[in-house]
Amino acid sequence: MQTKGINHLALVCRDMAETVKFYTEALGMPLVKTVVLPDGGQHFFFDCGGGSLLAFFWWGDAPPAAPGIASVADFPSQPKTAVGSMNHVAFHLDEDQLDASIARLQANGVHVSVPIVVNHDDSPMGVARDMHEGVWVRSVYFRDPNGVMLEFAATLRDFRPEDVAHEPARALEPAE
Repeated sequence: MQTKGINHLALVCRDMAETVKFYTEALGMPLVKTVVLPDGGQHFFFDCGGGSLLAFFWWGDAPPAAPGIASVADFPSQPKTAVGSMNHVAFHLDEDQLDASIARLQANGVHVSVPIVVNHDDSPMGVARDMHEGVWVRSVYFRDPNGVMLEFAATLRDFRPEDVAHEPARALEPAE
């Protein structure tokens, strides 16, 4: 198995609109994919060059920034991490290498999250049990020895203008 580089680095932001403004205007990174999550959160992707993406999650109820505390409880069932934390690192992998990557991970005693291969699509749940033409990336999630969540991501198609279809969320006002 040979990875092909970084697919995307996924971080957590406190305000998606502020983040979109900074990355698109200040850094000139095109916004190429927006996703609304079933729990009301958002996941937006920026093209950071060389075929790599920088992505941000936003959840209205995400824990506040907590330097030194940045790990996923369980992905994909409990994916939320603190504002400013690194959520996971995804490596490009060809789709035909997914099965071999799973076998190699398991042969080395690495736990692979269930479902083993996640078919991400644009449905309300954001994932599909079975492969279909709307699946845009297939993923395998696992951890390194330090607890860092990693992903092998097989992107199935190029992003299109219609993939940016959601307004960025704003920070929620703290309850008084």
